[in-house]
Amino acid sequence: QVQLIESGGGLVQAGGSLRLGCAASGGTFSSYAMGWFRQTPGEEREIVAAISWNGGSTYYADSAKGRFTISRNNAKTVYLQMNSLKPEDTAVYYCAARRTSAGVYSEARSYDTWGQGTQVTVSS
Repeated sequence: QVQLIESGGGLVQAGGSLRLGCAASGGTFSSYAMGWFRQTPGEEREIVAAISWNGGSTYYADSAKGRFTISRNNAKTVYLQMNSLKPEDTAVYYCAARRTSAGVYSEARSYDTWGQGTQVTVSS
């Protein structure tokens, strides 16, 4: 079973950038599709971006298109590069993994394993 630890959150001004990282330990990382989600108080967790097991396919929420980039490397890390940040991007960001040999997944219920989350705050 893979375990996930997020990093890279923090406070940034509107228009700035952050790169989130999700380090995986245990399991066979290449067997997992990965996703980034975010959640604000009182709201449901929502997809930000997702990537297939081999990085060949990606998915972005409309709010992330053109500003965020998801990527993964062989060192068991998934990244979310966030540019042109807006105050409405403020949330706790979670990394998620789904054991699979195919596909990219945009629904939270599709994922088996979650990280503990990292806070991203964008000031206006």
